[in-house]
Amino acid sequence: MKRRNLLVGLGATLLAGCDKIANTKAGSSVLGAADSLQMKAQRLLNPSQELVPEFSPKDISPFFRGNGSTDPTNGDYPAHAAAGFANWQLDIRGLVAKPMSLSLDQIRALPQRTQITRHDCVEGWSAIGQWTGPQLKTILDMAGLDPRARYIVLRCADELRGTPYYESIDLNDAHHPQTIIAHMLNGAPLPVRNGAPLRLRVERQLGYKHAKYLTGIEAVESLANIGGGKGGYWEDVAGYQWYAGI
Repeated sequence: MKRRNLLVGLGATLLAGCDKIANTKAGSSVLGAADSLQMKAQRLLNPSQELVPEFSPKDISPFFRGNGSTDPTNGDYPAHAAAGFANWQLDIRGLVAKPMSLSLDQIRALPQRTQITRHDCVEGWSAIGQWTGPQLKTILDMAGLDPRARYIVLRCADELRGTPYYESIDLNDAHHPQTIIAHMLNGAPLPVRNGAPLRLRVERQLGYKHAKYLTGIEAVESLANIGGGKGGYWEDVAGYQWYAGI
């Protein structure tokens, strides 16, 4: 836990200045090298299937705040929210053998994992919550990953500055036991402020990697053609690190 706290603090400090540093060619190269080094160090310290700490119900935070988008008003999201997300679909596309769309009922019918974990935001705050949903690996196995697939891109309904939010992780994190597609928080349906009806929980990374309002999962070979090519919204617009391991 001490190592986790230290990494969160260092990450917040570094990312606070990333947008300024990344505006220079030299700075971009330095950040790219640091990103790669951080991931290699993290993977060395934490084997691919090692679990992050889980907590007891008494540790759950009394209020789990929202961050970033907390009430999307773009597109058809407000209509979906008004209808209780009865017609929401999660599309699985890209380098898969069986592209598919899953309803919330189908997602709830899959084997479920419940975990009480700590969410660490790059802004410096943390909260502990209980999350429930199927493992991402279960969904990827259903679709059948193509051998060429190396990354999983998360597509979202919310927009920032007119751009739909997107993020990505590699297969190492996608197959991790604690990486789930959550539809419940603290035993109740996921609130809108926390990403209803579906959000990613990738517990070994900082909060901006936990994509909310999920509409799609896309398996790709390269991130070069995703957004600005750095793998995520904040990575592209503000120079955040692609690998935000903690």
